[in-house]
Amino acid sequence: MQVVTDEAAALERGPVPPIGFGSSTVLFGTGALLLLLTTRVVLPALRRTTQAEPVLLWFGAASACLFAPLVFVAGWLLYRESRTIGPPRWVDRLRLGPMVRHDWLWTFGGLGAVGLVTAGLIAALRALRSDAGLHPAFMAIEPLRPGRYWILAAWLPFFFLNILGEEFLWRGVVLPRQEAALGSRAWLVNGMGWLFFHIALPWQVLVTLAPTTLILPYVVQRRGNTWIGVVIHAGLNGPSFLALAFGLR
Repeated sequence: MQVVTDEAAALERGPVPPIGFGSSTVLFGTGALLLLLTTRVVLPALRRTTQAEPVLLWFGAASACLFAPLVFVAGWLLYRESRTIGPPRWVDRLRLGPMVRHDWLWTFGGLGAVGLVTAGLIAALRALRSDAGLHPAFMAIEPLRPGRYWILAAWLPFFFLNILGEEFLWRGVVLPRQEAALGSRAWLVNGMGWLFFHIALPWQVLVTLAPTTLILPYVVQRRGNTWIGVVIHAGLNGPSFLALAFGLR
């Protein structure tokens, strides 16, 4: 499958309503506001009323106040589409087709590219002694030891809601509609919007997230398969959290 080169080619993917730059800004801006409220309002309130570990509070607050609403927005957008153009075949609409050989090659290539560029950025931040914000306070966790491995069980449902919720909305629902409006530029608008979605995080985190937020949408658009975004996103977030949890970072 070739990358979408113009609006007409994008529309051949299916009769999806277009989402241009303005609507994209509203969607990603809404997500950014939810993340801001979660980290600046909900989490501080929870810390004042409970002695639970910060990372557990983050799991609960982000699940309820951020990722569940993102899934709701995705469902609402799909409902609006079905009312306008009729019920689609969901596997096709969300681009959840099987992963073929070239999909896997692009997936691992994307993972490798993100890993290399991100590692270089982290090394540069540490060399400049500007890496203090790489681990936000709400992600603080003491290295896991026997007797505390149950935290991993609490993390797993959060992990799946995080990955599937974001990819379901940003790549499964929004990106095809951006392609209908923006053609070959859609991945860039999607990636910049996704980076803006994280604006509540420390600037150091934003710097290290930039490779992911740009490369992942590009590969997904290039191959037209949302599962690629799920695999890359999970392949980055999962090992990163486990390394943090076991004191390896």
